[in-house]
Amino acid sequence: MNSKQSRAFVWIWLKNQSDPVVAGLLERDNGTLSFNYGRSYLARKDAVSIYEPELPLKEGKIPLLPRMEMPSCIRDGSPDAWGRRVIINQETGKKNEEITLTELDELSYLLLSGSDRIGNLDFQESPTDYVPRNPKAATLEELQQASELVQKGIPLTKELDQALNHGSSIGGARPKASIEAENKKYIAKFSGSTDTYSVVKAEYIAMRLAQEVGINVAPVELTSAQHKDVLLIERFDRTRGDDGNWYRKAMVSSLTIFGMPETEARYASYEDLAEKIRHQFTDPRDSLHELYRRMVFNILVGNTDDHARNHAAFWDGSQLTMTPAYDICPQNRTGQEASQAMNIHGANKLSQLGNCLAASKAFQLSEDAAKEIMRSQVATIIAQYPTLCQEANLTEVDQSFFWRRQFLNPFCFYDLPEEFAQSLTEGL
Repeated sequence: MNSKQSRAFVWIWLKNQSDPVVAGLLERDNGTLSFNYGRSYLARKDAVSIYEPELPLKEGKIPLLPRMEMPSCIRDGSPDAWGRRVIINQETGKKNEEITLTELDELSYLLLSGSDRIGNLDFQESPTDYVPRNPKAATLEELQQASELVQKGIPLTKELDQALNHGSSIGGARPKASIEAENKKYIAKFSGSTDTYSVVKAEYIAMRLAQEVGINVAPVELTSAQHKDVLLIERFDRTRGDDGNWYRKAMVSSLTIFGMPETEARYASYEDLAEKIRHQFTDPRDSLHELYRRMVFNILVGNTDDHARNHAAFWDGSQLTMTPAYDICPQNRTGQEASQAMNIHGANKLSQLGNCLAASKAFQLSEDAAKEIMRSQVATIIAQYPTLCQEANLTEVDQSFFWRRQFLNPFCFYDLPEEFAQSLTEGL
């Protein structure tokens, strides 16, 4: 591909359609990327906006939102850290320590990443011929081997290059790929070559605990490849039709919903997301309570990587609906004090339940109702943690390592009223 590519055609899967159509053109525009819909797309009776608040259905070049360098709803379809590392490895052969994620521009990342990306968009050089970038099916063993080579900075063989490219459109910082098995699509997350503890099993346990506490979460399975753990997360942006075809669901991240550029993601707030839910989401009251449960749970299991692209919603052309939770991964923690990636109450993002109590009104919850959510989650985590550790075949060393460090770290409870904190921690 020409590294100085100046444009990309945006293809979209519409509802109940197994084949994509051209929606419009993304092109360079004085240092930014601007978008305009194609006339043929605007003429369709079933045309929907990619995301109405940002790219409404209208003719001509659509102005970017303030401080944006490209439409955020299109940026949602671009690979993040891991996918970019894979692409740079493929294009330049650079070693791990030589790679910078700004090596290529956004158009290059869109056009070089795999077509089975998150959501319902893809990017092509042609407005007439859709050519999916879906390499040959790869085994978990091939993908595990390829991911280890990329991390070590060793250029891939042609076969492994094709195997790992199958997942280069999937975002995030850890090795992963998109796979298909038994009429389901999964994101496979691999053990890293530098892992000092079982990161994959920690995420498995957290995701299963989320299910146990009543959070709507993506189903997960634990398997292995080359004697290393692999987490399989069932994709919720794909459905398999009775005709055997795959259908795609449109999704946007919370960062897109906020209308924020990447450089301002640190200002994202749970309370602001709650405000968006009240006005733009289906089932707003239930969605508010669901988001509150997720916020509390992230704190309790040490998932501090809860940034605005790790919250998302389905888009149907007029309304948003919260997706299942995903990427609930306890982060390595040596001490106690920690902060969430998004603000919890005002500008405070400390990983403490008292912060959540202070924010409860924004989620249409009374203080008593908020406390009951906390009681229920803490009790469930205490009761289910040993069972799920056994289910994951976690070693006693790792089980002890996670407990009261990532899972139920004492810092969670420090800012609560003393009597309530004592009632929560009685079983610890």
